Amino acid sequence: MNISVKSEYALKAVFDLSVQYFHTLPGTSMPPIKIADIARRQKIPQKFLELILAGLKQSGFVDSRRGAEGGYLLARSPDTITVGEVLRAVENFRMAGNRGNEDPFAPIWERVDAATSDVLDGTSFGELARDWQHKHTQYVPNWEI
Repeated sequence: MNISVKSEYALKAVFDLSVQYFHTLPGTSMPPIKIADIARRQKIPQKFLELILAGLKQSGFVDSRRGAEGGYLLARSPDTITVGEVLRAVENFRMAGNRGNEDPFAPIWERVDAATSDVLDGTSFGELARDWQHKHTQYVPNWEI
C-alpha cells in the first residue's frame, strides 16, 4: 500500500499532537502547539504543514488558536482518532474498490482491502503515541562503574 507524502505528513502531524496531548499534565488542558515545532520534530516543510493542518482543521481533527501563544491542538482525544479516519479525510483515501465480477482475483483483493481497513480503523493515535513513548522511555541499564 502506498500513501502520498501529504497523507504521511498529515499522519505525522496528528501523531505529534497526540504525543503532546499525553505530555499535558493531568487536570490541565493541552496548550496549542506551534506549527514550527511540529514541522521541526516531524521534519515536515512548514508551508506544506500549514496547508495540511488547515485541512485537518476543516475535517474536525484539530483546532487552532490565534495569537502569540497560539498554535494547533487536537479537537478530540487521540484515543478517538484512527489512522484510517485521517487517511480518508486527507485524500478521500479508499482501498482499491470495485474491480467487477470479471476479475478472478476480486474476492481476494476485497479481503485484503477489508483486512487493511480493519488495521487502519482499529489503530488510534492514542495507542500509537503511548506505544511510541513506552518504547522510547524504557529503562536502559548503565553498567559503567
